[in-house]
Amino acid sequence: MTGELLPENVLIASATHAEARHVPSGARLLVTGIGKVRATMTLSRELASGPPVRQVINIGTAGALRDEVVGDGRDLFVPSAVLEHDISSAELRAMGYDMTDRWELPDGDGTVLASGDTFVADPVRRAELARHAHLVDMEGCAVAHVSAKFGVTCRLVKAVTDNADEGAMEWPDLVDAAARRLGEWVETHVYG
Repeated sequence: MTGELLPENVLIASATHAEARHVPSGARLLVTGIGKVRATMTLSRELASGPPVRQVINIGTAGALRDEVVGDGRDLFVPSAVLEHDISSAELRAMGYDMTDRWELPDGDGTVLASGDTFVADPVRRAELARHAHLVDMEGCAVAHVSAKFGVTCRLVKAVTDNADEGAMEWPDLVDAAARRLGEWVETHVYG
């Protein structure tokens, strides 16, 4: 795809309407639904049949896997990589299947996002994932995978709402503040 990166060829993808509530009006917005399957299906359909897209920006919330992430003073993260945490890549590779389970992303801040369909609220699982990533969500790897298959640049922008522990169940009360920060990011970085 050629041409200048303009707001009209940037697609903002979000899992839920709640996370996208404060995206500027007029933005090209796609609400995919929660989880990898829904994100893959909805984004693939849009990229295959919709107007041309040069960049997909996935905005949404994430859980912090490491305590220092929450305490570092940042409101938003733009991961440099995303990995799929709930697929048996090592076993499938051992059987001879070529598996991609990590995508490098441009213009990131050095953080790594673990992405999978499992809602993480268990301290044991959190500690396990924290060995490989800083944040966790449920759609980022699907958006990165589909974007790569379509040859479209992908960026992920995540607002931390919880520590990927029992506090994650309070997400409905925290999402609007996160959505405001995400909307401001889109306004500044896409339309600014």
